Amino acid sequence: MPTYHEILTTDLTTLTTAAQHWDDVAEGFQTQEKTYRRDVHGISLGPTWQGLSAGAANARFDVTLKEFQKAQTEAKAIASLFRDAHTQFVDLRKKLESARDDAVAAGMKVSDQGLVSYDTGKLSQGDRQALAHDPDYQESVRKSVASWQAHLDQCVKNVDDADKGVEVAFQAVAVDSDTGDGTFNGFNGKAQGDIEKYEAAEAEDIAKRVDAGKASAADYKELQRLFRDNSGDKAFSETVLDGLGAKGTLQLSNSLDSLAHYEDKKNGSQYLDIQKGLATTLATATKDPSTPFYKEFREDMRKAGTEQFKVDGLSPIPDEKVRGYQSLVTLMQQGNGYDGQFLTDTANDIRHAEEAYAAKGNTESVWGLRDKFSGKDRGWFANDPLDGVLGIMSHDPKTSTAYLDPSHNDNLDYLLHGRNWDTVVDHFATPPGGTTTGLPVMAEDGDVRQGFGALLETATTGEAPGSYHPAGHHTEPQARILQHTIDTLNTANQAQELPKNLTVPLAHIMTSYTADTHEINAQSDSRFEISPGTPGSAWSDANGAHITVARDHLTKLMRGIADDPTAFGHLYGAEQEHAHDVLEALPQDAGKTQISNRISDCSRAMGAYDGVRADIIFDERFNKTQWAADFNHGISSSLSTALMFNPVADLSPVGDAANRAVDVWTYESNKEHTAEANLKATDDNVKLYAAGQHDVEKMVRMWGHSRGHEIDSEWTKQWVHTGQGDYDYGRDRALDVLRADR
Repeated sequence: MPTYHEILTTDLTTLTTAAQHWDDVAEGFQTQEKTYRRDVHGISLGPTWQGLSAGAANARFDVTLKEFQKAQTEAKAIASLFRDAHTQFVDLRKKLESARDDAVAAGMKVSDQGLVSYDTGKLSQGDRQALAHDPDYQESVRKSVASWQAHLDQCVKNVDDADKGVEVAFQAVAVDSDTGDGTFNGFNGKAQGDIEKYEAAEAEDIAKRVDAGKASAADYKELQRLFRDNSGDKAFSETVLDGLGAKGTLQLSNSLDSLAHYEDKKNGSQYLDIQKGLATTLATATKDPSTPFYKEFREDMRKAGTEQFKVDGLSPIPDEKVRGYQSLVTLMQQGNGYDGQFLTDTANDIRHAEEAYAAKGNTESVWGLRDKFSGKDRGWFANDPLDGVLGIMSHDPKTSTAYLDPSHNDNLDYLLHGRNWDTVVDHFATPPGGTTTGLPVMAEDGDVRQGFGALLETATTGEAPGSYHPAGHHTEPQARILQHTIDTLNTANQAQELPKNLTVPLAHIMTSYTADTHEINAQSDSRFEISPGTPGSAWSDANGAHITVARDHLTKLMRGIADDPTAFGHLYGAEQEHAHDVLEALPQDAGKTQISNRISDCSRAMGAYDGVRADIIFDERFNKTQWAADFNHGISSSLSTALMFNPVADLSPVGDAANRAVDVWTYESNKEHTAEANLKATDDNVKLYAAGQHDVEKMVRMWGHSRGHEIDSEWTKQWVHTGQGDYDYGRDRALDVLRADR
């Protein structure tokens, strides 16, 4: 392994000098070829030499002539390898030098041997004393030194990886690969001047030994190095995958999974690192969908994607086999940086495989397996490859939105209500009166729709999934996806009882559209009003795109989200924040009509949320006290992240969220929410529900106080009364939708 000192002091120009010498060798062989062709090879072709001896001589002369030609090819390839090595080493040395300079700039010293230490010579006397006596300071220095040392060591390691790659290439370039050329160990007429292609050939050879169960520990280590050294290299990646083919790629990934998860767990991290390298190779090779390689590999994968493979240890069920696309997506989940078109094409191809399977009369999923694949120990396997690739796609906002935009395709409809999501066998049906096992009864797996939920979140917010999103600008395609989702869930009667694992993603999404849902529930802006039960729309103004959906559709969706009390608490807290922003944005000289309208809007919107909360009391599925506690937790945690919620652009700035008064009443409100949850669910009690009304009262009083009015002043009371009336209106309208028989 080259040392730090050797890397920085070695004269790399000798590589280009050697390259020039090998170019000269190639020219010398070319001259010899011309001479041999003229003075020797032509003798057996002339009229003066006839018969068997002439024919035999001509055959031998042909071999020799071709050797001169192949010698030129080999010499030129060697010259090219020297130049390739020079380019790589110069680049890697510059990166090492840059890392050293960065370390010095950060207060480190770096010795000639690459050892990092803290440069105390730059410290003042006071800093030296602090370093000598402050353990925290010493620990900080120790961590910093270790971090810079690791950075420099990695740069040295990268050079070592490249050096071994050069060695691989030079060992292979002179090997005569044509056993039928009439020579034994002659010149290599197929020599190539690209180091990465030789490394790819070695990777392919090792992969075949892995699949055959004949790979050694050294093979795995070398395969790990090959993927690490060539991460992001297009020539290497295409050559490896072209050599393995789609089927060979899947077989290699399956073998690594078996080793990592079952056969050799103690070395599992090494196998998973190799698999990550293979996934990176896949991402690199498929970056450009216009290349012949991409088109051929995709076509090859379409065939292998539905073929069946055995993954040792994956299932306790005898002879259980998985499909190629399940293995592909399992592999892809180990990597990142995939091209959006490749993700879209893969998702489309998987869907096509599903539809083709169903078109043959099969009622179960093509991905159906007799086991469950969710949770910590089993969730790594992508038994639902479409959901898996959608989860990968969710890291690419632009591709996510384009994939689900209902104005351009029907993917959203397919995922919401057109697809069979049952992928695991729940049990086997027994015929009436019989004892034999009947047809398998399929069910949804535990992690069903997790990829789709993440994709939906990204597609509608433009942000990474997994958290609550700031209220802000949206594009029209983003808004259109959400509007279509809400309407479709209602049409399919799934809004109030949402499909498994979509509740939390939808809650995340809805916080981002709080300004729109506020207007829909307020029922005071004609742009947000449509008749009950009718499809909505997406439209734009100066503040970006918005959704308009029927209020009953929105209410039912809110009720579906309320099955998760913490998620619903976040929505409620987001509305409180937005309502507070709306009131804070009122100008100091606002007139009575303007104040009345704003308070009415906020109170109606909050009343709508409380109508949903009231419906929970009548639902015997819930432990009311626990639901209220989780709901309160959701409110409190949303208020603690108040900076997420900002007013729309046409409202004036409201200042620092830390100065808001919203959380002043939170504690008391939480106690009332819990107390009301324990009331007996009767018609009388639902009419007397008061906690939400008190939330509105306190919001108005605190806003009035911020404007210089006492909380019990006559001025404040008139607006409290306005808020109470409109809160009741909003709450009753929500209950009309959810509980028409109350």
